[in-house]
Amino acid sequence: MLTVVVPATDMPPTLERCLAALARSSEPHRVEVVSAPHDSGPAAARNAGVARGGAATVVFVDADVEVHPDALARLRRRLEADPGLAAVFGAYDERPAATGLVSRFRNLLHHHVHAGSAGPATTFWAGLGAIRREAFDAVGGFDERRYPRPSIEDVELGMRLHAAGHRIALDPAVRGTHLKRWTLRSMVRTDLAARGAPWVALALERKAAGTSLNLAWRHRAAAAAALLAAVTLVLGRPRLASAGIFVMILANMSFYALLGRRGGLRLAVAGVPLHLLHHLTAVLSVPAGAVLWARAGRP
Repeated sequence: MLTVVVPATDMPPTLERCLAALARSSEPHRVEVVSAPHDSGPAAARNAGVARGGAATVVFVDADVEVHPDALARLRRRLEADPGLAAVFGAYDERPAATGLVSRFRNLLHHHVHAGSAGPATTFWAGLGAIRREAFDAVGGFDERRYPRPSIEDVELGMRLHAAGHRIALDPAVRGTHLKRWTLRSMVRTDLAARGAPWVALALERKAAGTSLNLAWRHRAAAAAALLAAVTLVLGRPRLASAGIFVMILANMSFYALLGRRGGLRLAVAGVPLHLLHHLTAVLSVPAGAVLWARAGRP
């Protein structure tokens, strides 16, 4: 039987829907909801949940995710079919619960990145992912001291697993519905302070310039085009700015097609400035992450 660990120390309003979805799962499992101590980080909460469980495989599910009924079974089958695989994680589906433009854009962006990155991975995602307990214990679990608040604790764990010789896979067929509501402020704050800058600092520390997920060359080219558009617009060069935006759109046509399918022309058009902002935040994460790395005194 699988152990499913749900960090919920801030008692999120989506927890009830998360647990109801797990109850509908086709796979036998035991759920460990970690609700104390209040306001502790997800890294510490997940470690506590693992310590309580006794299963050989641990599944991590965020409290704002409704797993599909077959998600746990897919995770189990994937690990059973490949004894050398230490961890596997999935993706959000393309039907996010929140209906606002920013929420749909941000949740569909995450879905699109994971859906197009199936195969071997060098990081991990704890929104919906499974790890063999033996491998988890061997690398020391989540680093709760380094990440006392929500950040890239799952990315860092995956990098340690990979560095130790453990194989990780992304299987987009393992899906859950994301319930999170986003605002412009929360999107920028998360993408810069909680994810982008710490990820850059970690990459500098580990000397690991990955090209997976949102670090793929296509995403880097789109970010460069977004930067060109922003700079030339400020300099009063509208033609160059338009060219930069065109390149950004061209590099992400499949994503804009997804936005159009899920939200029509309105969402596809709104996605352009939102995507521009997302890429500019990613660009800003580079110097911000370098400062974090330098302040930490990393070699």
